[in-house]
Amino acid sequence: MSPVQAAAYVRVSDDGKTCEHQRESILRAASARGDEIGAWFEDREPSQKRDGPQLAQLRREIAGGGVRCLYVFALDRLSRMGIYAMFRHIELCETHDCRLISLADSYDSHMPGSEMVASVMAYQAKRERDRLKQRMASARELAEKQGKRWGRPRRVDPTTLAAAQKLQNVDKLPLRIIAARLKVPKATLIRALHGKGHYAREK
Repeated sequence: MSPVQAAAYVRVSDDGKTCEHQRESILRAASARGDEIGAWFEDREPSQKRDGPQLAQLRREIAGGGVRCLYVFALDRLSRMGIYAMFRHIELCETHDCRLISLADSYDSHMPGSEMVASVMAYQAKRERDRLKQRMASARELAEKQGKRWGRPRRVDPTTLAAAQKLQNVDKLPLRIIAARLKVPKATLIRALHGKGHYAREK
């Protein structure tokens, strides 16, 4: 990528959400500062992920001097893994003279005291992530005590599995055809037929 005046990074961790709100906010803020976003980087990764593929690419562009100003909607779009992980990105920007601007946090790496602000934000992001993990653990424990299954509903229930086994063993249909007929992803069907993953625990 050729050097750009400014770049932006957006990320969502929920398949049902979009990045449009982040994009619109960044465009307004950049325009108000007289900046033009020359490159967009977008990831759809769970917040537990360290670096999505686009973030990794963005880091390479920054290290190569291709980005002089980076806009994000919030610092936790870069990382929610704690202070160390957050400062990986902040230090990269500082080392390669890339200004980092976070809208929701009112953070600008060229402002005095920016390191202290980033440290507090990273700590808050980690605490939020830890609280979420605690709530999920409590909910799982409660579900297990009540004899309920934890997690997303299985794509292959016992009835569907029985139908798949008949189509495979009796009708001798290939897995591709069986998956299409039952409207189940082929990889999921294979795991169910072989009793792998959470299907191995299904009674």
